[in-house]
Amino acid sequence: MLCKPERILLNPVKILQMTANRFTQHLISFARVLRRAGFEIGTGQIMDALRALKIIGIRSRTDVYHAFFSIFVTRREHMGLFDQAFHLFWRAPGRLPEIMSLILPQLHLPQMMDTKKSLRVQQALSEGDSRQKKERPQRENKEKEAVDLVLTYSATEVLRKKDFAQFTVEEVVQAKRLLADMQWSIAERRTRRFTSDTSGRLLDLRRTVRHNLRYHGEMIHLRKLTPETRPRNLTILCDISGSMERYSRMLLHFMHAMSCDKRRVETFVFGTRLTRITRTLRQRDIDDAISSVSKLVNDWAGGTRIGAALKEFNYVWARRVLRSGAMLLIISDGWDRGEIPLLAQEVERLSRNCHRLIWLNPLLGYKDYEPLTRGMKAVLPYIDDFLPVHNLASLEQVAAVLSKVR
Repeated sequence: MLCKPERILLNPVKILQMTANRFTQHLISFARVLRRAGFEIGTGQIMDALRALKIIGIRSRTDVYHAFFSIFVTRREHMGLFDQAFHLFWRAPGRLPEIMSLILPQLHLPQMMDTKKSLRVQQALSEGDSRQKKERPQRENKEKEAVDLVLTYSATEVLRKKDFAQFTVEEVVQAKRLLADMQWSIAERRTRRFTSDTSGRLLDLRRTVRHNLRYHGEMIHLRKLTPETRPRNLTILCDISGSMERYSRMLLHFMHAMSCDKRRVETFVFGTRLTRITRTLRQRDIDDAISSVSKLVNDWAGGTRIGAALKEFNYVWARRVLRSGAMLLIISDGWDRGEIPLLAQEVERLSRNCHRLIWLNPLLGYKDYEPLTRGMKAVLPYIDDFLPVHNLASLEQVAAVLSKVR
């Protein structure tokens, strides 16, 4: 997970004291560092960055960060490297060589880079803006500043890839913050309603007549319509049986993040029975919400009857929540103690009633895992997407799938 722009110490007061030429030199030096680190940056992009600064100004470090990010980052594998380089460069450019000697051993570079290129990246970032080292006095102790800077990217990256089952209490707290900061956008669907749009293809005859009779008396200006779009409904069914106990708590945090401020998300948990927790998870405080869920659910960490739970959902809830092209997430490891033919029958019915059926399995994150259980073999033919859900990186993959469903 990338560092939040708000934590990047870009001091606007000091920057405002720079002359225009000096700030341009800073920007060119920063672009040179990125170029040597493997970014495809040319003169045109540097000019675009200068034009962007004229428009947005340099008072807000968040605006500057996002402006540079949108201009310089063109590949996914460069996102983390840009974030760390920006953080270091604009915090203490005069101390960059010492800082990078501590950061680089922990920095995760893109896999496509070979050893020689990684060495060039290290040399480029170490050189950075060393010409400005004499311009700024050294105000703080070296060791104290190094300890302060070592940790933002590497610790977060390790946490992103760590299995939920291995989290400590402190890491759970950090993961909760990262989940709250994630962007959960759900794909939109085309509705039967229409909205005004100057570039629309359909004529809005009613508004056209009213507007022209009021202002012109003749049919001069034509009003247009375009189909309205809305986010798809999302329904989540999460397994809380004994085999899922190591993951259930973190998955409830994920469900809370998806449900917060999104009224089109329905949430259920199941073990031996099905329980709707939609209203409970809409509480703002995640700890209060999880506590209320634990009191509401009676079969926590018990047995598993996936087929029976899905049958109850199909007969009682499906018509209410799987409407208007809804998407369905089922989170389970597939260990079912019930009737396997019933499970296959109910999953097949679900696949017909929803727009897209996505099955999330935490065991899929293990390299040697194969869906050999009877339950998983029975449902695989009816699943649209089969994805892992064992760490924060896998949740980011789920978020990407949800945002791109058509």
